[in-house]
Amino acid sequence: MSRAIKQKRKHAALRAHRTRSRIRGTAVCPRLTVKRSLKHIYAQLIDDERGATLASASDTTVKAQGRPVEVAHAVGKNLAEKATARGINKAVFDRGAYRYHGRVAALADGARAGGLTI
Repeated sequence: MSRAIKQKRKHAALRAHRTRSRIRGTAVCPRLTVKRSLKHIYAQLIDDERGATLASASDTTVKAQGRPVEVAHAVGKNLAEKATARGINKAVFDRGAYRYHGRVAALADGARAGGLTI
């Protein structure tokens, strides 16, 4: 692994740590975390007190077609539907090391459209 890639991963881990140090998820208001790769996007609702995943969704489980931003919106909407079925209507958004931009913002908007308060 080259030095540049190691630096890039190190800085991303520092950004994610900085973001997560201010955010704490509970059973009533879990943490909505996002993982974005070049092809896919994943989202989870996490209760940090128990260390448990309450609900999850990804573009591999949601059969949505279209541009990546539209697919991310559908993933957020699906996650919100799963959360409301479990009685969760409020969450704290954890963008990790990613900018609140593009697919990450579309996922958050989809969760809001599905009835989740972020």
